[in-house]
Formats: sequence, structure tokens, C-alpha cells
Amino acid sequence: MIKAFAVAVSGVLAGSAALAGPYVNVENNAGYSGGDYQGATTDIHVGFDGGEGVYNYYLQGGPAFVSPQGEEGEFELSGKIGGSVQATEQFGVYGELSFITADEDPSVGTKVGVKYNF
Repeated sequence: MIKAFAVAVSGVLAGSAALAGPYVNVENNAGYSGGDYQGATTDIHVGFDGGEGVYNYYLQGGPAFVSPQGEEGEFELSGKIGGSVQATEQFGVYGELSFITADEDPSVGTKVGVKYNF
């Protein structure tokens, strides 16, 4: 899995003409249900973003510390790739594909949306 991710990252970076630069993104996502804490995942990602004109993209990945409530935490591998198109001065469309490894099958998520600026 890690080798496949490294190959994918190198392929994207090699083909990127407008690479804006690297960054570090540390993000914690905690969950609650009915007021009860369920656990958290903390991503420690290194990424690259860039774009040209109305098009922007990003690619990031690295370890994720998964700590369910009442259980011992463990490290997994996670990543995200996304982009956006600024269709007009006020209206944009964006999307993201994310993953995190697990003991059995990796978990994959998507995000799509629109943004309107007043």
C-alpha cells in the first residue's frame, strides 16, 4: 500500500508543471454521538498544492493516529487528493478523494461541493 502511494505521488509530482510548493497539514477529527466522545483521528500530512488560472489542486498524505474511545490507538496511512475550479468570480466547485488504511480494507471517502461568495 505504501509503495503504491509513493508511486502515485511521484507520478503526479513529475507531471506537475505548476507546482506551488510543499506544505505540512496537521488535522484532528474527533467524533461525538449523543454528546458522548467516540474517538479521534489525527492526520500528520505532507503535501503539495498548485494550480494555474481557475484550476487548483492538492495532494497530501502521511501517518494518521487513530484513537477510538477506550481503546489503544494505532497508526495508519492516510491521504487526500483534491481540486477546485473557480467557474466565475463568485462561484466555485471543489472535490476531494481521501483514504485511510485499516486492518482489512482501506476506507475511502469523497467530498464534493460548491461555494458561492457574496
